[in-house]
Amino acid sequence: MAPSTSRKARSRASSLSTHHSNGNKTRGRKTKHKNDSEDSDTEDHRDGEYAGEEDEADDSEDEDINKYDSDALDDDDFSVGTRKRKRRTSTASPQKRTKTNSPAKKNKPSRRAKTQEEDVDELELEDGQEIVGAVVQAPATGQVPPGQISQNTFDFLAKLKDPACNDRQWFKLHEPVYRQAEAEWKAFVETLTDLLVEVDPQLPPLPAKDVVHRIYRDVSSTYLNFFLAIGANALDDDFRIRFSNDKTPYKKGFSASFSRTGRKGIFAHYHVAIQPGGHSIIAAGAWCPGRNELANIRTNILNDSRRLRRVLSAPAFVKYFGEPRPRKDGGRQSVFGNEDELKTAPKGVDKEHGDIDLLKCRSFAVVHRFADEEVLAEDFKEKVAEVVRVMRPFVHCLNDMMTVNAGGVAGESEDSGEDEGGEEE
Repeated sequence: MAPSTSRKARSRASSLSTHHSNGNKTRGRKTKHKNDSEDSDTEDHRDGEYAGEEDEADDSEDEDINKYDSDALDDDDFSVGTRKRKRRTSTASPQKRTKTNSPAKKNKPSRRAKTQEEDVDELELEDGQEIVGAVVQAPATGQVPPGQISQNTFDFLAKLKDPACNDRQWFKLHEPVYRQAEAEWKAFVETLTDLLVEVDPQLPPLPAKDVVHRIYRDVSSTYLNFFLAIGANALDDDFRIRFSNDKTPYKKGFSASFSRTGRKGIFAHYHVAIQPGGHSIIAAGAWCPGRNELANIRTNILNDSRRLRRVLSAPAFVKYFGEPRPRKDGGRQSVFGNEDELKTAPKGVDKEHGDIDLLKCRSFAVVHRFADEEVLAEDFKEKVAEVVRVMRPFVHCLNDMMTVNAGGVAGESEDSGEDEGGEEE
């Protein structure tokens, strides 16, 4: 009996020990869940420093409860605690990155800078004075109806003759003035176009943007270079852009060209340009036509020059452009006197040919000048249209001679009545 009783006692003691051990494990798990909940709350509502202090206090309590429990030294519990601390560290880092990468605030102008700007705006300037770096506003007075040229536009163009003003920096500061003058010129061209298409039905009613030239200088613009050169012959050498050393970036006037294809193309052009100082012109013809076009003109002259001769000798044409013969001094008259005329007869042509004066020409163009008072007058566009009416037979004749081979077709005009004096009968 004694061994049996002893065996039962040991079995009961083992059962109690196992039960006590399981109770400790349960309490350890509850403590573990409690710590997880508290850690989660502290991450959402407290700083990392205070959360760390509470974690240390909870860990010390667990150590007292499980001091002799092997489960307290479980590797999984230790690794979970380590991961928690890493997770708290990674949670706090985005906040720091957000502060570091936050967009910088824009620098606002200081109160002193604003005061200086207000002083510049309120400063009253005397005549001729300008503030370097301050934008000059367009004139508020002196406006004219569409179809006219104002004194404001002439004043702006007159300043471009000064190299100190014909500069990109100066031009940028005066851009509002330029934009107003440019809009006025385009409005004039629009109105003039309506008159020109009535005078010459071969001209299409194109918008201003297709006929107006830019104000930026372009030494390769052959038509413009020629008309500016012949328009200022013996008046202003600055107009001779083609052979000039003038490197200023802007032209000194506004201009527009009209033809069957606008400002470009092989056809003869009407060219209108305004520039203060008596340099405003209306010109017409073909400046340095292409090789094929020039060959056609010369072939038609060799075949029959009568139509061209009639146009050049018409009384109205002579009134505006002079007698149709070269001047002894080489000056400009009718289509003669161009700088690019041949010194001798063209290849294959007898130097004693009866039309040698015309055959030497490499350009065929005429020009009429206007005084400043005429340009600023209300009827300036009507005066331009009047001259264009006289030029029309000349332009039509050149177009036919450039585009039609010799064979009698170019010898007669489509409306032959306009050959005499520039007016249809």
